[in-house]
Amino acid sequence: MADADSLKRAVGVEAAELVDSGMRLGLGTGSTVAHLLVALAEKLNRGALVDVVGVPTSLRTAREARELDIPLTSLTETPVLDLTIDGADEVDPELNVIKGLGGALLREKMVAQASRRLAIMVDDSKMVPALGTQCPVPVEVVQFGWEVHGPFVESCGADPVLRVGPDGEPTVTDNGNYIIDCHFPGGIDDPEGFERAIRARAGVVESGLFLGMATKVLVSGSDGVRKLSR
Repeated sequence: MADADSLKRAVGVEAAELVDSGMRLGLGTGSTVAHLLVALAEKLNRGALVDVVGVPTSLRTAREARELDIPLTSLTETPVLDLTIDGADEVDPELNVIKGLGGALLREKMVAQASRRLAIMVDDSKMVPALGTQCPVPVEVVQFGWEVHGPFVESCGADPVLRVGPDGEPTVTDNGNYIIDCHFPGGIDDPEGFERAIRARAGVVESGLFLGMATKVLVSGSDGVRKLSR
């Protein structure tokens, strides 16, 4: 059986094949995206791809891409993208997605919404019958008064937990915000309803629910990479 890193490498290499010369790309964040970047850099270095430029979704991705000499731009300079490729924490049968355990959900969603297509890379352990089955829904909130969101999240049937780092201090996103991880026992009954409700609250910046956004999901398993399309 392939180990987790091998599965991530395989799907990253396969996802790089979705990229054509001349594309404006959204570059996601995370360990699977790191393998994608290596595969893209290899294709650029040998001339298999030309005139490709990427918009990074995090400071981490920007650093990794620069180290590999992948040309970068920004949403300000390139507000319409051809394709975004990113990882995910969960994918349901309708190709709805939870993202944000890496803390980059706001920029990831902005870049994805600026793209004509969104391709998601996962291994088969991330495929779930219902969102929230294996991981919480991250919700990015401004630091001021973040505590007020806890009772509301509880009223929606979830257990809210402020994300903290190894030092016990609250995790701060690239945008200077906090993240509340919303744990739904048994999964989310109504993802669309929760998305509408939480996004309507003042002080909530974004949620990690990517509903109806993915156009393709690449799933890496012991028998190779399979492709699912919406």
